[in-house]
Amino acid sequence: MLGRLATWMRLIGCDIAYFPNIDDELLIKLAIKEQRLILTRDTHLIKRRNAKNNHYYIESDDYKLQLKQVIEHFKIDPYKDILTRCLRCNIEITTVDKNAIKEEVPLYVYETQDGFEKCPSCGRIYWDATHKEHMLKQLRLIVDG
Repeated sequence: MLGRLATWMRLIGCDIAYFPNIDDELLIKLAIKEQRLILTRDTHLIKRRNAKNNHYYIESDDYKLQLKQVIEHFKIDPYKDILTRCLRCNIEITTVDKNAIKEEVPLYVYETQDGFEKCPSCGRIYWDATHKEHMLKQLRLIVDG
């Protein structure tokens, strides 16, 4: 329901657990156990006793408006920790030596890029490229309107 919001929140450095298919009771138990707030559009979920004080209701179906709502409500600086988490699995990424990933990236990328980060959990590799510029431009449009 909020997959794109989760990805964009990870992009700005927020610690976001996301489960696309999870039972409401299990979601509530995990949120309580991990001391997390549930972001949801599910009006049935927020009526459950254990979720009443542990949720924040997202108003829009549009991920851009969702992100803007969350940033404004929780007063998040969207640029402070930008691109510090794996967009896929939420773990903080770490800088890696270029030579250590030579066999894991396309030759052109290896030859044209100097800085690389890698997720220690899933192994996904990140580098500066035009897609990063597009994401930052999109973020500025979302945040600044």
